[in-house]
Amino acid sequence: MSEHETSPNTGRELLTQHAMLVLWGVYAQQIGLVEALEEVSLSQKRRDHRPQTKIIEFLLAILAGLPHLKDLSQAAHPLVKDQAVAEAWDQPGWADHSGVSRALHHLNDEETQAIIDAVTNIEQPFIDQECERALAMGGMLVYDADLTGRPVSSTSTTYPAAAFGYMGDGVSLGYQAALVSMHSPTYGRLWLANQLHPGDTVSSTQAEALVMAAEARTGYRPRRRTELVSTRLAKAEAVLAAAEEPYEESYQKQREAQDRLHDTKLELSDWSRELRSLEAEYARSGRVPTAHCKLAQARRKVATYAKRMPRVEAAIGVADRRVARHERKLVEAQVEVDRLRQRLQQLEDENQSNLHPIRARFRIDGGFASAENITWLIEMGYTLDTKARSRGVRDGLIAALSPETVWQRVGGNAMLTAWTGTTANGYFTYPVDLALARYQTGKNVRHSVLVHYSDTDDALDLEQWFHRYNGRQTIEAGIKEGKNVFQMHHLKVRSPQALRLQEHFASFAANFVRFAALRLGQQQLHLPCFDTGSVKQMVQVCAHTSAMVKRFGDVWLLTFTEQSLFAGHSLHIGNGTFQLPLPLFRDVHFCHF
Repeated sequence: MSEHETSPNTGRELLTQHAMLVLWGVYAQQIGLVEALEEVSLSQKRRDHRPQTKIIEFLLAILAGLPHLKDLSQAAHPLVKDQAVAEAWDQPGWADHSGVSRALHHLNDEETQAIIDAVTNIEQPFIDQECERALAMGGMLVYDADLTGRPVSSTSTTYPAAAFGYMGDGVSLGYQAALVSMHSPTYGRLWLANQLHPGDTVSSTQAEALVMAAEARTGYRPRRRTELVSTRLAKAEAVLAAAEEPYEESYQKQREAQDRLHDTKLELSDWSRELRSLEAEYARSGRVPTAHCKLAQARRKVATYAKRMPRVEAAIGVADRRVARHERKLVEAQVEVDRLRQRLQQLEDENQSNLHPIRARFRIDGGFASAENITWLIEMGYTLDTKARSRGVRDGLIAALSPETVWQRVGGNAMLTAWTGTTANGYFTYPVDLALARYQTGKNVRHSVLVHYSDTDDALDLEQWFHRYNGRQTIEAGIKEGKNVFQMHHLKVRSPQALRLQEHFASFAANFVRFAALRLGQQQLHLPCFDTGSVKQMVQVCAHTSAMVKRFGDVWLLTFTEQSLFAGHSLHIGNGTFQLPLPLFRDVHFCHF
């Protein structure tokens, strides 16, 4: 058939093998996504298809959960041949996967950023709305951060900036994706940021960047705890003052040792010259030296100062090392004072410009939880839930156990006992709450340490504390969804810009599917015919099932075919009314998701 004969605009039915992609396309037009991507300026030349169409096609490859880019053209039901999907996304047709690959390869940094900005601007109102709902319902925002590996073949040489690092249970070549999400009252989880790094990147180096990315995305931040920094600054200034006196004293002793060395060298030089003169005089006159003559006296003086020289030189070495040690402490103290003064000023400025501070919780695993990162997060105003990274902290708590220790069961095989307001012998800068967790697995017992900081006493409920920290499994589930549903364990591209775009598209796709599910569900008339809360089912099943597509003005109707899992059911999207054509002796059921 010709394009005109098969177009839904004609009122005739069109077969699609990707039902959900049709609905998502119509929704993408409704929220302005298609228009935003088409307006991105790309320098590439157009042949059969605009480069913007190829970017949209790349997004569809991720939305459809295609493992490889070539599946656009070589799957059992190639997306490039699905005209219904093309028209739903307001495109004349789709390019071969090779054309998509070339378009992605030729993106530059500015174009990539423009595409990312376009999709970011589309989802920003949804994120803003969820922030308001979370604050209204729970009084705080809850963030989760994590790092996940993107391994490639260990023998590959074509992935730029790939490096070997720990991924999963071993060392692999590839990348690390740094992710941060927020808890959403409506959607459960929303991705806020996704940044790709070389594979040897470790979690502890990314904590600050992820916090700042979350704040930049939501536009909210808690009140900085400047009073804590002020206290640290006062202590640092006291340390600096205490370091000045020993430095001045050691400097004075160094000067005295230098003076002694100078005097000794001078005396040795003078007496050595006098000795040489007297020896020459005695030799000319034939005089025989006596025990108390001038020559004997000169010899004794030279011997005395020569013997003294090593001691004086050694004293100089001691004085130099003492001065260096005290100077190093003084410099370190001064640097710390300068750093804290600058940090205090920065946090005070942030508080002054933050007219509506909020409460926010950050949940991170032990890989992020260096002592420095914990200090930084506390000063930034966050309520913190994490695990201790230090084995020394864990071993110290185990050593502190006694027969009187009270354990509380908080899970099937987990028990907790807690210490409140402790620095763990100075390991933590500020007093935190610590809970030693004991897990019994058969005959084996293992321990870990939960770390909590808050302005309230919510850590006293150990069971709540345990489950609150384990609530960060939502981001782990999101990572698993990205790898298994959106197929992010397959890197579909290789250029730096395309790799970056793939990461952002994957996060956007996970958010977009949830946005669309809510909106489409609101437009249906009857109960769903499949699990509308399952992103996996919508992507891997509904996006690869057949349906007949018909358009009635702004309303699109999809009726699943007899070959579909949902045969006999229909979905519709759009604004307006339409007359549903009912086949004889057959009911049509509506479903929403």
